[in-house]
Amino acid sequence: MKNRRKHVVLLWMLVCSGLAEAIEPISTSIAVGMAAALTGFLATYPNILYYFHERCRPEWISFNKTGLELDLDKKLFGQHIASRIITKAVNGFMNNDNPKKPLVLSLHGWTGTGKNFVSKMIAENFYKEGMHSSFVHVFTSELHFPHASQIETYKSQLQQWIKGNVTNCAQSMFIFDEMDKMHPGLIDSIKPYLDYYDKLDGVSYRKAIFIFLSNAGGESIIQTALDFWKAGRDREDIGLSDLETALSLSVFNNKKSGLWHTSLIDKNLVDFFVPFLPLEYKHVVQCAMAEMEARDLKPDMSIAVQVARDLLYFPKTERVFSVTGCKTIISKLDYYV
Repeated sequence: MKNRRKHVVLLWMLVCSGLAEAIEPISTSIAVGMAAALTGFLATYPNILYYFHERCRPEWISFNKTGLELDLDKKLFGQHIASRIITKAVNGFMNNDNPKKPLVLSLHGWTGTGKNFVSKMIAENFYKEGMHSSFVHVFTSELHFPHASQIETYKSQLQQWIKGNVTNCAQSMFIFDEMDKMHPGLIDSIKPYLDYYDKLDGVSYRKAIFIFLSNAGGESIIQTALDFWKAGRDREDIGLSDLETALSLSVFNNKKSGLWHTSLIDKNLVDFFVPFLPLEYKHVVQCAMAEMEARDLKPDMSIAVQVARDLLYFPKTERVFSVTGCKTIISKLDYYV
């Protein structure tokens, strides 16, 4: 009876659209037959539509452990600490079918060191649509929260956005860029969603991922890297223990940071503070070579060297670290290739 009703609805739509007058009886029979066949097909394969429109299902959300590890190894340069932390943190979270809280990562470092790049890698190895997925949400402080006078409104909106999106898909990802420019106190409004709760108002946030990106703490990271360089010590000898305490304190006490005196740090809700080291000349060359390869161009070392030489480095006399990291590589290559 239901199938017959669907056929009648199809004919009614054709009549209302004015197409029925142009259809011969035999064409109408074919249309009804096709509708019957389609109805039978959908009844046999009810999940077929999930392959054509993104849904919060395994067809669209599936963690590619090997892909993430390969991307971090082959595409991220000069970040041995960040690479190791991200690999262990994300793998551990994804392999846990019943996490006690959402995964919360706070990525810190100077501009162009790879923070946004890593966020993109995580998204692309979790969501089929990558950063274009409807389950990946990016907030930029100056765009979404520009006015300090409206902070209470922003708090309410942010809570509703997160609650609504996690209700729609438990495995949602939220990326907060420019945390160093966010109004202090705003991010505390989402504290309950990051805490150890089974559910809040019937919604579980435990499978969501929150990533904070910030330049705050970059000075302490640079100073540590510079101290190692001046002492003649290998960059790869820098460990998380050399940075983590100073980094978390620097971020927590930075009055211009969105994480200033935040309860997220005070209550230990940030799972990992991930430091991104300043990039050296050799890393810039690697970035340029990788970008040429990504453009399907034959990597040319002479061009990569020229691009690297054009950048500014600090300290001025020693020229150890790139001022902008690899951020301007794309525009520089446009000039040379």
